Amino acid sequence: MKLKLGIPKGSLENATIDLFRRAGFAITTSSRSYFPHIDDPEIECMLIRAQEMARYVEDGILDAGLTGRDWIEENEADVVAVADLIYAKQSFGKVRWVLAVPEASAFHSVKDLGGKIIATELVQTTRRYLASHGVTAKVEFSWGATEVKPPVLADAIVEVTETGSSLRANKLKIIDTVLESNTQLIANKDSWQEDLKRRKLEDIKMLLEGAINALGKVGLMLNVHRDNLPGVLAVLPALKRPTISHLSDEEWLAVNTILDESTVRNIIPRLKEAGGEGIVEYPLNKIVL
Repeated sequence: MKLKLGIPKGSLENATIDLFRRAGFAITTSSRSYFPHIDDPEIECMLIRAQEMARYVEDGILDAGLTGRDWIEENEADVVAVADLIYAKQSFGKVRWVLAVPEASAFHSVKDLGGKIIATELVQTTRRYLASHGVTAKVEFSWGATEVKPPVLADAIVEVTETGSSLRANKLKIIDTVLESNTQLIANKDSWQEDLKRRKLEDIKMLLEGAINALGKVGLMLNVHRDNLPGVLAVLPALKRPTISHLSDEEWLAVNTILDESTVRNIIPRLKEAGGEGIVEYPLNKIVL
């Protein structure tokens, strides 16, 4: 069994390969090839632009692939959504396609854009969005550098953003959100019906979700005398239930828990004060729930 898997080329490429690495798959790319090597004999990878991925999965050229929900909707692709994977090129969160206009313009809502020109890569979705608001405007496809087009080449744009910093740098203001998107693992409908491919995809889903669950988390273990256990537990966040086990000396216990990495620098000194000893912080690759 060979699962033909599309890896998004471009802005999501590095984040996707790093996510697979955390999930246990080593993907090696070459600038001269669109067929990365993966250390799993049951998978064949191909680099495909995210904008085209859903179409190739729908047509069965690929069994599965990773792309944004935005491009699935743009192409109206009939595919199986196997998993929502909340990560983007800069952060592990969702992105937004927003309607933006020059800061100095008189446009305050989509209703003000009737008869105007809107530039975007997301042409069909933008047209459906305008129609839903009863607005008729000219939607032009943008090949890139969309933020620099208003006000000379377009009156407004629909552009993807994670932080909004690029829009602000180009003196644009957001007046509405057109679509919220995240990466999805999608599958061809026929491939999803094949038992071996479906099981492989379910395994990949579990491992990728486990890698995402572990982001920003660390493990913490320590030893504590049983008399000091209440004080140690009082330091740990109330919603975290640690694993507690006996050491060879019945008077001593081992405490093991998972915490947000950002909180550990404050918690470790307090654990030491409460009587914790042998405190060890360790990284996590996956948390499978």
